[in-house]
Amino acid sequence: MKVFFVGPSLPDAEAYADSTMVIRPPACQGDVMRALEEGATAIGLIDGQFEFVAPVWHKELLFTLSRGIPVFGAASMGALRAVECRAYGMVGVGRIFDDYASGRREEDADVALLHGPAELGYPALSVPLVNVDATIEAAISQGIIGRQEALQLSQAARRIFFKDRTWKRIAEAADMDTGQVRALVAKAWTDQKRLDAIELVHALAEASLQAHKWGWSFNATPLWRKLFPQFYRM
Repeated sequence: MKVFFVGPSLPDAEAYADSTMVIRPPACQGDVMRALEEGATAIGLIDGQFEFVAPVWHKELLFTLSRGIPVFGAASMGALRAVECRAYGMVGVGRIFDDYASGRREEDADVALLHGPAELGYPALSVPLVNVDATIEAAISQGIIGRQEALQLSQAARRIFFKDRTWKRIAEAADMDTGQVRALVAKAWTDQKRLDAIELVHALAEASLQAHKWGWSFNATPLWRKLFPQFYRM
């Protein structure tokens, strides 16, 4: 089975998954290892938890790769981990990954947002900066705003804490008319996280399950052995 972890980036993930896939909520430390214990043959990481629990551990992903199991990352926590683990074979997917990998984007918080619970479909309560940037770019290309207004919005968005970042707050911080910004969003809204998440699901569907041997060996540290002794014995 192919397992991918997703939440607010693609609340309707079921519409894109095929019969070989199992959808899990945003991952935290240990979730990837549990998926392996249950027989996962490929892993897709999109969303991850980070604020009140330990986030996905890099060594979980490295161990998975060391077993020849493909690992994909995109959109949110997945894009961050894919950049950090790409030298070991993790595959990054989408525009957000590309931006981090190239150095055009550096801050982890650019993908963060405040959202509601899974029971309500992870409703977004703030706007992640990656989606702000994508929407501004679309507005420029459509001739809705000029470069100066785009710069005002971009700079304003970056001054706002990710949990407080809404289009209304961005408009106020940019000293622009809220109605104008609302109209801009209605015409140019671009959910880059969603687009990248869908791209990952497609990549996961096409993933080869043939074991890949990498030119490195997994280092089972004392902490790893303590946390996952069942894998250390294998």
